[in-house]
Amino acid sequence: MSRIAQAFDSRQWSAIASASVKAAVVALALPLAACGAGGFSLEKAEVDRSIVTSSTNASPAVPAANDKDSDQTTIGNAVSSADIKELGGQAVPWANSGTGSRGTITELVELKDAGLTCRSFTATRESFDGVALYKGELCMAGAGGWHMQAFTAL
Repeated sequence: MSRIAQAFDSRQWSAIASASVKAAVVALALPLAACGAGGFSLEKAEVDRSIVTSSTNASPAVPAANDKDSDQTTIGNAVSSADIKELGGQAVPWANSGTGSRGTITELVELKDAGLTCRSFTATRESFDGVALYKGELCMAGAGGWHMQAFTAL
């Protein structure tokens, strides 16, 4: 026999084993007994009125409208500066770093009627308030500038 086994006889092993089992049972039972002894009860739970919270006034919808106007300007700049012949029907991506919005411009077509040059387009707008689809028309104004004639949500 090994030295460790020689130190204990079989009667001592059963006493040690039963003592460790008893200790494990007690260790598991104590937390459960504490809960059952009234430590926590939903019936006794009450609202804590000492906590004070506050809120801010709802912000007006003006910033969202300003964001849409800013995005409309960005889309107009992308439409006016696009080289339609070189695009060959490909989508034009746009992004507004000021508002965080982005999207693509598709169906970009240039029309000339009685000396007036206009570009019609469809644009998507992905922003914090969702995704929207717009139909627009941009026409050349005097002195080479462009003016948004129409920009409506579909």
